[in-house]
Amino acid sequence: MEIIAENRCFGGRQLRFSHRSGALDCTMQAAIYLPPQAEQGPVPVLYWLSGLTCSDENFVQKAGAQRYAAAHGIAIVCPDTSPRGEGVPDDPEGAWDFGLGAGFYVNATEAPWNRHYRMDDYVSEELPALVAAEFPLQAERCGIFGHSMGGHGALVLALRNPGRYASVSAFSPIVAPSQCPWGEKALGNYLGPDRTTWQAYDSCALIRAGAPHLPMLVDQGEADNFLETQLQTGLLEQACADTGFKAHIRRQPGYDHSYFFIATFVGEHIAFHARMLADS
Repeated sequence: MEIIAENRCFGGRQLRFSHRSGALDCTMQAAIYLPPQAEQGPVPVLYWLSGLTCSDENFVQKAGAQRYAAAHGIAIVCPDTSPRGEGVPDDPEGAWDFGLGAGFYVNATEAPWNRHYRMDDYVSEELPALVAAEFPLQAERCGIFGHSMGGHGALVLALRNPGRYASVSAFSPIVAPSQCPWGEKALGNYLGPDRTTWQAYDSCALIRAGAPHLPMLVDQGEADNFLETQLQTGLLEQACADTGFKAHIRRQPGYDHSYFFIATFVGEHIAFHARMLADS
């Protein structure tokens, strides 16, 4: 690991680092905020997953989360949203909703994507092991949250890995990627045309298949221009109602898909995770 940037922030340290990833077969960059409490000993950790076109820097610079992480004594790890570098394939037409910046947090099975696009393994296995070895973290006390494509990733990874995360939350998540244009393009390319394989990365499908419950908070802005066609929050509400899965899903009038929305409610999300981590 190489530290490539460091800034003092709310008494803690905001770090950016690079490392060679075996899971993704490329060099990756990621960020971690260490609250001031980390100077006295290991602290719990949250993993933040960003959305389409983002990198590890968007949340760090725009969300204002460090203030709340410092208050609760929680570290935040922010991975990139896809593999990158020479030899990593991108959308053949250069579109922004697939390829670089759009890894969808899956393990690709189709060529040429399966060599590098293994973001599930990277986020759930490789990166946690790396940061636990390098930083003062209570690695077993962790939660996960994210936005849009990253909200999808957070929900899916939490549901796919029972007991690993104490809590999960999401802003404007893609809740049923097997039923929306963004998801159909990504899953079709990464996983192939057999739609039954897509269900393993679809939050609604996982809940309907009996995924074990964990504390879940979802915020969705009602002025989000992607709500009806891509995000489809109602499908998650229905899946939870039909199965008795207890999720706290909030629709926020007037809020859109931007980081202004995230910055408004990120303090409540971190407080939610802090309560769950205190009991873990």
